[in-house]
Amino acid sequence: MGTVTLITGGARSGKSMQALKLALPYRRKFFVATGQALDEEMTARIEFHRTTRPPDFQTVEEPVQVVAALERLADRADLVVLDCLTLWISNLMQRHELDGPILAEADKLAATLKDASFASIAVTDEVGSGIVPTDHAESRRFRDLLGWTNQKVAAVADQVMLMVAGYSIKLK
Repeated sequence: MGTVTLITGGARSGKSMQALKLALPYRRKFFVATGQALDEEMTARIEFHRTTRPPDFQTVEEPVQVVAALERLADRADLVVLDCLTLWISNLMQRHELDGPILAEADKLAATLKDASFASIAVTDEVGSGIVPTDHAESRRFRDLLGWTNQKVAAVADQVMLMVAGYSIKLK
């Protein structure tokens, strides 16, 4: 079984760059991207990530069926970078009105990462450190679902890192 690393932190803290740095020693590398180009700004962000990603990665763009995408890589990958859980949860929220199916997917993801034959690095955001949104229930729901998902993946992770201003702090 491969190792699981979870990298969390705030926006533009260096999470994705840290994941790419940790991926350097691996030979067969895949990048599972969960972002969707739903507007011009997101299209630009996705393009930035594509152009800064080393060419030795094979990219799989999968906004929702992440577990199935990981399962398809079982015999082909030495390492998979999953970037990011934040957008994945947002994408799932667009498809599910109830939390149960989303948390069930998070459980499946944690189990899949834990049992995978390849090493994995999951990138996520730490959104629980800010203020509690008082004016929008959907924002609180997102914060809670992502926090619970992060906890599920962290529980199976061999290593958890917090990125701050481009530097990592080892949590686990």
